[in-house]
Amino acid sequence: MRIRYGIPVFAVVVALALSGCVDNSTPAGPASSGAPAAAKKDAAAAALLPSKIATAGKLIVGIDPTYPPNEKKDANGLPIGWEVELMDAVAGKLGVKAEYAVSKFDTIIPSITGGKYDLGLSSFTDNAEREKVVDFVNYYTAGILWASPAGKTVKPDDACGLKVAVQATTFQDTDEIPAKSKACTDAGKPAIQALKFDTQDQATNAVALGQADALSADSPVTLYAVAQLKGKLQVAGKSFEVAPYGLAVNKGNALQKALQKALQSTVDDGTYKKILDKWGVADGGIDKITINAAANG
Repeated sequence: MRIRYGIPVFAVVVALALSGCVDNSTPAGPASSGAPAAAKKDAAAAALLPSKIATAGKLIVGIDPTYPPNEKKDANGLPIGWEVELMDAVAGKLGVKAEYAVSKFDTIIPSITGGKYDLGLSSFTDNAEREKVVDFVNYYTAGILWASPAGKTVKPDDACGLKVAVQATTFQDTDEIPAKSKACTDAGKPAIQALKFDTQDQATNAVALGQADALSADSPVTLYAVAQLKGKLQVAGKSFEVAPYGLAVNKGNALQKALQKALQSTVDDGTYKKILDKWGVADGGIDKITINAAANG
């Protein structure tokens, strides 16, 4: 998935720092997670599972592990990250195993509606547009947070004429930057140039190398990138447009109730907080697991 042609050696070093020094090529078929063992089974949650999944003993989870620390690959090419550990805990509560089908972000929801995957786990922002296609079991909240090269002041609300790196097909690419750019041109100012990349590592590289003026990503992702690159990037402004993350499930599928119950069980027994604390992302934690928060919030 990562393109290295024509990129200076320093860019490769940056990418390796962010990805944990792994090859991000896509493995064929589902993969087991490199995360710790799953949590203890919750009988009430497991009883809500659709019989087909319960009989199979596994959940096929579509994932794009290119968005650290939420999801990335370990040294063996297996998905890891706080979302993966949480999903493994949820699977344990349901008495099944999570198997991860590594995919490009924009193919996950079509693969759910097409019946290829049971659900999608990839930092999906739950919004009204996506809820027309799938249902979301909400488990976290995250804002948008920008970063710029160290020493360079960038204001997200005054970025006309700047180059902003984003991961393609994310909310930042499809909604945030186009809206900001339109506001610029409507005011007679230069448009914002969105630099789109297949992976978040590539978007971060562009800023670290001075090829972009800033990056826009979800708050835990931006904070992780700034920490990993140790002085090469700085946070630009504050988080804004806080929204829920959700597990994507086919509309009306009974699986959503099972996932909601299992996730709530991880919250209630402390597993959820332990995972978020481990990865330094507890600020976005929630106490009550909901469904379709964008429509019902």
